[in-house]
Amino acid sequence: MADVTERMLALLSALQTGRSFSGEELTRRLGVSPRTLRRDVDRLRGYGYPVETQPGPGGFYRLAAGRTMPPLVLDDDEAVATLLALASLAAVGPSTEGGIDDAATRAYGKLDQFLPARLRPRVTSIRASLETSPQRAPNVTADRFGLVAEAIAHQETMTFTYTNARGERTDRRVEPYRQVHHLLRWYLLGWDVEREDWRVFRLDRLSEPRRTGHRYAARPLPADSAAEYLRQGLNKDRQPVSLLVKAPAADVIDALKLQDAEIHSTGDRQTSVSLALDSWQWLVLNLAFLDADFQISAGAQFTAACRAFGERLLAATSATSATAAAP
Repeated sequence: MADVTERMLALLSALQTGRSFSGEELTRRLGVSPRTLRRDVDRLRGYGYPVETQPGPGGFYRLAAGRTMPPLVLDDDEAVATLLALASLAAVGPSTEGGIDDAATRAYGKLDQFLPARLRPRVTSIRASLETSPQRAPNVTADRFGLVAEAIAHQETMTFTYTNARGERTDRRVEPYRQVHHLLRWYLLGWDVEREDWRVFRLDRLSEPRRTGHRYAARPLPADSAAEYLRQGLNKDRQPVSLLVKAPAADVIDALKLQDAEIHSTGDRQTSVSLALDSWQWLVLNLAFLDADFQISAGAQFTAACRAFGERLLAATSATSATAAAP
């Protein structure tokens, strides 16, 4: 029975991805015969899971969408990951009604109701053991995420009023492409119809977003991904900097956790870093907390500023040392 249960969970886990699977793919994935697969599918249907099938060439198995489902089936690791994700999301934001953090807080308290009985004691224990410190970030409502997501899914133009960092308000008409999460901020990447160019908008700065019902044809994105395009835009006016730090990668990651940095271990207690900065002062401060030797490779103006500060610091400490040593 344990083998059957494990096999059924594996089958359900595959189908819950929303994909369509051929019979051959599922039998290979589960290591069973076609006859056993058909019996397992019948068992799932008996438990209330609406499994659709299409026989013959091009046939498939898949879970029907948009129907009432039995309790969510997660394995132990997935249940823990879901709980921790909700706890983390609930801690980000001002906890205002309607915000995604507020929705996460409500879901956090309900998760065990949607899990099999065997997992509920563990989830309850983990929830009782957790506390999360708040992280202040702009609030975005769950309704806004949904509205934008539907516009993207249907390739439908949106209109909204946008307030930029200087408080200036403009009306926009945009072909939405992706919603991107980056450093505790949510962004919308889309094609601005009037400006005839790609633009990035902070989701929390949108007001009165509306779907227009007007469809648009997909455009090629001038980057490998929406996240990469966002990073390029945020970093375009910053100074690229490379570091070689004589410290473990874990220590460097902790020191630079609020920066969009590429960090790689290059050997025993040595780490390479690539990032873009608008402040050499920020870099010097955080490297001081690392208490490790390092090399900086950057533009002449950036390195000159670091060198000048080092000379001022050396002069200041030399004068203090000389005064202390005087009889």
